[in-house]
Amino acid sequence: MRTNFTAAQLTDPAIAEADQILQTCVHYGFCTNTCPTYVLTRDENDSPRGRIDLIRAMLEQGGRPAAKTVHHLDRCLSCLSCMTTCAVKVDYVHLIDRARVHIEQHYKRPLADRATRALLAYVLPRPRLFAAAMKAGRLAQPFASILPKRLRAMLTMIPARASSDILAPQVFPAEGPRKKRVALLAGCAQQALNDNINAATIRLLQRHGCEVVIADGAGCCGSLPLHMGRENEAKGFAQTNVAAWSRGSFDAIIVNASGCGTTVKDYGHLLGSDDAKRIGALTRDVTEILHDIGLKTPPNPRAYRVTYHDPCSMQHGQKVIDQPRALLRAASFQVADVPEKHFCCGSAGTYNLLQSEIAEALGQRKAAHIESTTPDIVATGNIGCMTQLNRYLGTPIVHTVELLDWATGGPLPPALEGVDLPEPSTLHAATAPDTPTADAGFW
Repeated sequence: MRTNFTAAQLTDPAIAEADQILQTCVHYGFCTNTCPTYVLTRDENDSPRGRIDLIRAMLEQGGRPAAKTVHHLDRCLSCLSCMTTCAVKVDYVHLIDRARVHIEQHYKRPLADRATRALLAYVLPRPRLFAAAMKAGRLAQPFASILPKRLRAMLTMIPARASSDILAPQVFPAEGPRKKRVALLAGCAQQALNDNINAATIRLLQRHGCEVVIADGAGCCGSLPLHMGRENEAKGFAQTNVAAWSRGSFDAIIVNASGCGTTVKDYGHLLGSDDAKRIGALTRDVTEILHDIGLKTPPNPRAYRVTYHDPCSMQHGQKVIDQPRALLRAASFQVADVPEKHFCCGSAGTYNLLQSEIAEALGQRKAAHIESTTPDIVATGNIGCMTQLNRYLGTPIVHTVELLDWATGGPLPPALEGVDLPEPSTLHAATAPDTPTADAGFW
């Protein structure tokens, strides 16, 4: 793609990077058929190729972007499916982030939109505040039908069970000989939405010889504000985490929310410092380190049929695809894939709160594909996907670590309490091999 930035514009490192990315796009169009918004709308401006053109024109012009441009860029999920299918590997993730920063700095949104975004950017990264906000939201749920659509969407995603265990800085010793010393990103929104994910992660890592440290000062990874264009806030969170983890010596930084993991692994790009690059290189999804260590033999094999949903940030962002499946199989579960598994479920950070109509269509589409595999249980590695899909699924959904913890001696995941799971003797695939399903609709 040809660009027309001025010499003065190219002295800005951010514009210079955007220029290099833009020039790599050759408009082959492979990305269009794997872009969820384009598949839904058939509008070229809602495709990666179309958005790249909009970004080029916006950045070349500078200043206030057109409302139409903002509309179509806001509808991008940042699912990164386009990067997986792009023949020339355009660095779209950093391009769309740069575009969002430009919009945040130069475009004045309507007052209600500005207020909503500011509220989300402030509340979600602070787990105690977010937990309190959800308690208040439960009081408003009976009145949801008379509230604006965006507020209704927020209220429907509040879980029935409140989380209260916000982790303080501490050390959890390894069981038996210590194999690794790791820092766990406790996270922000996830702690308020489902505290059992961290609890299961810690038990599982301890059981497999890891000393687990919750570092003093570590908090939100920065991804939520970053993807709303609030770059300075994101950098602040990232710098705080890098400083917290740099005060200790760790074999790995463990993340159990794939959206956070994608951001932390990219700290080197976000901050540019040597410490940030080192922390990014140390970061692993929890399934990556468990796969390296090797899962303990399950004491009580449970051959339930588990359909595994790939979070976009896991499969397209981190390229962690095989490890979760291998671990679930090692834990004796029958693993099924989701048809059209490359396609986003519509969660995408705050997307399902800000773009509720498209998110709902994608959530229903994904849930239908999942249910077509007739699972006993659904597993995934991202709290956002769990929260989104729980609205549309009739099957319980849990985090992968909750199943692995249960299989290797931990308690039953709370989401499975009271669920009428089949008896081991009547499991429909107890002795059959895994039955992966076709990735229908990829092209």
